[in-house]
Amino acid sequence: MKVSLNWLKRYINIPAEVSTDELVRLIGARLVEVEGVIDETHKYDNIYIVRVESCEKIPDTHLTLCQINVGDVEVSKVEKNAEGLVQVVCGAPNVREGMLAVWVAPGAIVPASVREDAPFVIGKRKMQGYESCGMLAGADELDFGDDHSGIVEIAPGIEPGTPLADVFMLNDLVLDIENKSLTHRPDCFGIIGFAREVAGILGIEFEEPRIYPEGFELNGVDKTMEPVIKIEDSNICRRYSTVALRKNGEMKKKYLSLEDTLLAKSGMKPIDPIVDATNFLMLLTGQPLHAFDYDKFVKVGKSDKPVIKVRLAKKSEKLMLLDGKEVELCDDDIVICSGDTPVALAGAMGGESTMIDENTKNIIIESATFSLYNLRKTQMVHGIFTEAITRFTKGQSPNQTMEVATACAQCLIDGFKAVSVADAYPEPVKNEAIKISAEQINTLLGTEYSYELIEKTLRNVGFEISCDCGKKDACKCEYVNVTAPAWRMDIHIKEDVIEEVGRLLGYDNILLTLPLHASAGRNSSFEFKAELRELLARYGANEVLTYSFISEKLLQKCGLDPSNSYKIINSISPDLQYVRQSLIPSLLDKAYVNQKMPIDKFAIFEINDTYQKQNGVDIDGVPVEKTSLGFVVAERKNDTTAYYKAKKYINKILSVYGVEAKYLPLKNETPESMPFENKRAAEIVVDGELLGIVGEFKNSVRNEFKLAPYLAGFEIDVKVLAEKNSEKRKIDLDETLSEDVTITTNKTYDEALVEVEKKRQNIVKILPLSIYQAPGQQTRNISFRIFYKKQDR
Repeated sequence: MKVSLNWLKRYINIPAEVSTDELVRLIGARLVEVEGVIDETHKYDNIYIVRVESCEKIPDTHLTLCQINVGDVEVSKVEKNAEGLVQVVCGAPNVREGMLAVWVAPGAIVPASVREDAPFVIGKRKMQGYESCGMLAGADELDFGDDHSGIVEIAPGIEPGTPLADVFMLNDLVLDIENKSLTHRPDCFGIIGFAREVAGILGIEFEEPRIYPEGFELNGVDKTMEPVIKIEDSNICRRYSTVALRKNGEMKKKYLSLEDTLLAKSGMKPIDPIVDATNFLMLLTGQPLHAFDYDKFVKVGKSDKPVIKVRLAKKSEKLMLLDGKEVELCDDDIVICSGDTPVALAGAMGGESTMIDENTKNIIIESATFSLYNLRKTQMVHGIFTEAITRFTKGQSPNQTMEVATACAQCLIDGFKAVSVADAYPEPVKNEAIKISAEQINTLLGTEYSYELIEKTLRNVGFEISCDCGKKDACKCEYVNVTAPAWRMDIHIKEDVIEEVGRLLGYDNILLTLPLHASAGRNSSFEFKAELRELLARYGANEVLTYSFISEKLLQKCGLDPSNSYKIINSISPDLQYVRQSLIPSLLDKAYVNQKMPIDKFAIFEINDTYQKQNGVDIDGVPVEKTSLGFVVAERKNDTTAYYKAKKYINKILSVYGVEAKYLPLKNETPESMPFENKRAAEIVVDGELLGIVGEFKNSVRNEFKLAPYLAGFEIDVKVLAEKNSEKRKIDLDETLSEDVTITTNKTYDEALVEVEKKRQNIVKILPLSIYQAPGQQTRNISFRIFYKKQDR
């Protein structure tokens, strides 16, 4: 997103002592990441508004010899004639006597070429034998769009010789904003909202602008043109507002306007007056708009008046978009229908069947809000990244749709007349008051801000402050009620309010202090998993970390039922649609990569959370999670001992934790057992409770993953193992003492452990600490932590 500093200054009075560099720093620190600042302060140097005083066609050419009035402008090596005029040869068909045009004087750089490796500098040259001093420029040459059909026309009333940049605020700095850092702030995707936040950062009061005049007629004057709006589900469309306009004479001649230059600075191309008006209001307010050809809309729906239906698309439906591409709709897409016929892909792009063209006589301005979750899906599936969908996927507030639609209608009063409005708002959204105190804010932030400063800071960005006593001034209430403005959809709890105060006043202004509360206690679960990882690594296994989201295909390759996995509504990729119910699919996927290299002997494991629908949800409605240890081991080719290798790893783990297990035949098919071969797998049971499954993999699974037959593995419940360890070998630290011992030996870890156990008495537990063998040495250092019973017990 690009934000013009000059346009910001139209809505806020930036103090003189705040330099541009400091302003950019504050915006970056307190609002959004500024990727860069585009300096356009000299882009339009030596370019002026001039009047064409005479035109004479050059015979046998498309060229015109023009004499232009440049006012008091004096340019080196440019001579004026006796009347003080400058001669320019122009090839544009719309050049005419008396018009105001834009003159690029000799020595000036053509703006459209400023960022090129070799910018084009205009000079004096002869054309068809006539000297031409500079050029009269078109929109494309001035970098205002792609239009090359003629030269730019300026509205009457401006003195010849006036610099173009002075009239259209072109000596500007443009902030290049990182969109992702404004993911939850759709209000800041409009200049007004961005200016409001900058005012809050600077600590100055922001005066909310009216975006349409007081006297604008909002009441319908032609009920026959009033659209009927039907929203099938308010979850996909919270509000849908329209203004119908009827053609009222001819639109005035299209002169270059401030709105055109704003579109250009923002990276958008002027198209036609109607579409430009919708885009300008979007840039100003952040609210996307769309214009339908009224008569085409009615014709598609085969009715006397527009019947607008907002619904989810059907899989079999197709839609031809404005860019000429036909898309096949999916059931997550939201469509705008005339009757029941789709005419637009909601929030993304309009359809070709109702597009505005040169023959349009009546129009419908649409202003609505749509489900950001559906639109994110639409964006990814169809690859549509328009300015509108970028804003909709941030979560637009429904509370300004009607106001922005009427403001757009006001922009078109030169050629149209608003004849009716329609507004469907099934479930109005209103922010609830949040009770909070200055003490709570300061306690969480670690600050000493006064109540007055906190109140002023929040009011500057539109928050309402009130208290139960009803007094407006000199209130002594400890708690106040803070209500977020209508455009803030992200403020729900007191911590949100506290974050606003901290952000606007600057986190960098908060003194660094140590926390006053006690440090957190030990996390036994974290320590157990860390110990388990270290143990497996010492036994030669390699830990991997894979995505928690996997594809439906990967589940099916392992014989797992996708309906037992939770599906992601707005997945970032078609290959990451499901939350995994087992670690084995991911590990087998990595096993294939290792075998392909080829590495024919390895052991890999992962400790992570899994989720199965069959396990249900907790009291908060959150899916029950299970921490699993997944393990896959491969022996050398033609070796049939993989199962016993996997079982050996299990036995080593159980022996360290003092847990005894039984290996029983598989009784029932469970999700955990599905990848394993029934006759070459076993249940690992501890005290009658299932710990996990160990075994070789089914032929069908190995074939799906293109794996060799010498693989086996297991998946166990880490929580069950931890509980059994606690029950079997619980150590009361008050009853023990410990000693760290390192021995230098050429023996293996298991042999060294036996040696230590023989030489020590009253041992309760031995934990491995480290194994180190220096390069080139035959011996290694093995360290243990030994827990003993205290002798006085």
